[in-house]
Amino acid sequence: MSIERVRAEFEKLGIAERMLEFPVSSATVELAAKAVGTEEARIAKTLSFHDGDGCMLIVTAGDTKIDNSKFKARFAMKAKMLSLEEAFAMTGHAVGGVCPFALPEGVKVFLDVSMRRFTTVFPAVGSANSAIELTCDELETYSGGEWVDVCKPAVPAAE
Repeated sequence: MSIERVRAEFEKLGIAERMLEFPVSSATVELAAKAVGTEEARIAKTLSFHDGDGCMLIVTAGDTKIDNSKFKARFAMKAKMLSLEEAFAMTGHAVGGVCPFALPEGVKVFLDVSMRRFTTVFPAVGSANSAIELTCDELETYSGGEWVDVCKPAVPAAE
């Protein structure tokens, strides 16, 4: 189970006790915000994309979406998300629990600057009912991620 791989990694780092597990799903930004008890924007959602023969993860604030022109300018390719099956096969995490921790060798992690406006954010930790509260500096350290600017605010649905 991928949450156990994350837990083992976090035990080595001395932060496993900070992992949160919920009796309800936290598989979407909305559900995670309710489970954690915070605003949706502070949920650090992890999106998985094709990167040549492999994949890359982009962690971004819960109230943003990928800006295709910024993505293409930064990575010199179109943004193409992995399918559910590809995400699990390439990251070891099922969609809903994909996170930037305990990844196979070669999976690159990028952190969108949209999260920097918060003192702490809540990424998943390998399951569809888990999270951890981390500062942006901790997220960078524990994920090995590189900061990028590839998102824009999500437009709220018309009412």
